[in-house]
Amino acid sequence: MGNHLVKKILVIYYTQTGQIKKITDSILSVVKESGIEIEYAEICPVPAFPFPWGSDNFFQAFPETVKAIPCKIEPLKNKSNDYDLIILAYQPWYLSISIPVHSFLQSAEAKKLFLNKPVITIIGCRNMWIMAQEKVKKLLADSKANLIGNIVLVDKASNLLSVISIVQWLLKGKKEKYLGIIPEAGVSEKDITNASHFGVPITQAIQSDDFVNLQNKLNSLGAVKIKSDLLFFEKNGSRIFSIWANFILKKGNYGDAKRTIWLRLFKYYLLAALFVITPIISLIYLILSPFIYFLTKKEINYYSQNKLRT
Repeated sequence: MGNHLVKKILVIYYTQTGQIKKITDSILSVVKESGIEIEYAEICPVPAFPFPWGSDNFFQAFPETVKAIPCKIEPLKNKSNDYDLIILAYQPWYLSISIPVHSFLQSAEAKKLFLNKPVITIIGCRNMWIMAQEKVKKLLADSKANLIGNIVLVDKASNLLSVISIVQWLLKGKKEKYLGIIPEAGVSEKDITNASHFGVPITQAIQSDDFVNLQNKLNSLGAVKIKSDLLFFEKNGSRIFSIWANFILKKGNYGDAKRTIWLRLFKYYLLAALFVITPIISLIYLILSPFIYFLTKKEINYYSQNKLRT
């Protein structure tokens, strides 16, 4: 903990679209009003990842994302190493941590900053984040950080509709409602605004230096909501992505012709999985769900907290 009179928070974040910064600003608006100092430090990859991505660039990032192969990043521009709380605001890519964020988390700079510090993670994503958060838990534990809170904001559109909207946004830069029926991409403005209520228990915890029950208080406000069907898809999808990533990495470096061919095949597999296989499995899962209720409940309880499975 810092030995200064005024409490200090460092927010470490990465964003292409600006969404995670807006979410974090909303959550911390109440905290800021209490007089707690908030400092922001953006993770900046070298070179920067493009936005909009374009299809080829988006899929070229797949294997390095899944296998946590770091990119070059600039040093953070934080003014101190003495904070009472660190917030890590990030987004998942391909059911894993985005490349700039996992690159930072593997750095010596991160290990120095996070050592013995309480950490809150803030996630903004389409709808699947659990496997990425498990990896974040592990990297924070390696840095001897104390993960004491997690807040997740998701796109609440249906799974298939949000796939279409996120593709329009990330690949073409079109966030608005599409074709009259596809909702606006990303976390809704209403949910971003309402996220300010998470700032109340965070303020109380940092002022009292008591983070023990913070996650339960955040969860009572809706910080972590887990859908059992999405958890099922995510755990299995993560295993399949790892197999694909290992295979594609053997086909060459970024942009190589042979690798590009296999990434395009992966793209077609992913589209088939999302629009053909997933609906079928959803129906099967719905039928089986009463029989696996207690197993699923145990898993949901685990992923709703911050302990790392050993």
